[in-house]
Amino acid sequence: MTDKELNITEKSGLILEGGGMRGVFTCGVLDNFMHRGIKFPYTIGVSAGACNGLSYMSGQRGRAKYSNIDLLDKYRYIGFKHLLKKGNIMDFDLLFDTFPNKIIPYDYEAYAKSSARYEMVTTDCRTGKPCYYEEKNDPARIIDIVRASSSLPFVCPISYVDGVPMLDGGIADSIPLLRARELGYDNNVVVLTRNHGYRKSDKPAFIPPLFYRKYPQLKEAIRNRNRLYNEQLALVEELEAKGELIVLRPEKPIEVDRMERDVNKLLRLYNEGYECADKLKVNDIK
Repeated sequence: MTDKELNITEKSGLILEGGGMRGVFTCGVLDNFMHRGIKFPYTIGVSAGACNGLSYMSGQRGRAKYSNIDLLDKYRYIGFKHLLKKGNIMDFDLLFDTFPNKIIPYDYEAYAKSSARYEMVTTDCRTGKPCYYEEKNDPARIIDIVRASSSLPFVCPISYVDGVPMLDGGIADSIPLLRARELGYDNNVVVLTRNHGYRKSDKPAFIPPLFYRKYPQLKEAIRNRNRLYNEQLALVEELEAKGELIVLRPEKPIEVDRMERDVNKLLRLYNEGYECADKLKVNDIK
């Protein structure tokens, strides 16, 4: 990546893709931004991007890294043992209760005082469509939203926001660039967790018959997810080539899996994100 320059204006947005543990790349980017005092008037995060974005919004530099790398090594909160025991491949009680309330407290007050907008993306199981939530004042609802945004299909149970069944925001809107542009933010930085040129298979996803029988629109969204994701990547690359946005992404195909538990691999990817962000020259808001 060559050095790029961004002039932050009132129309600047920051878009954070998900990607499970590949999101440690985003942790590195955001820690670099916090170190340098770089803030955007609008940020939107999906799944792991939503989780990491919350620490960015509260200004808690290093918190997401500590949660994703140091505490993973200590608590091993990802794995099939959790799926067999609780029906969830991740220990959500630990991640969304014990961590933010006890082990590594989330600064809800700092988040509430932030003047910047922050949206988190979920997928409505009834419609298969994305939902975009802003919440700063109700800690319980904040956790409901980010938990739903991170609830991967098949390996996590359905979550609820305001009583509505929700799953991972990446099903319906993995890279919510169009959402940012629709709101008037057209001077954007997109943080991806895959290298340039990456594409998923266009083959429709297989859904085991017993899954989501009550939610046919959700099943259709899951089937079409790969195609939609590839279309979003193509749009990002097109606008990047035109100079209409800046993309921060890993420079090489990464070796970190969505459910990666190798701390050394995670640390290397985090460092790559930090160094990648360091190459971005940012001017003060105008």
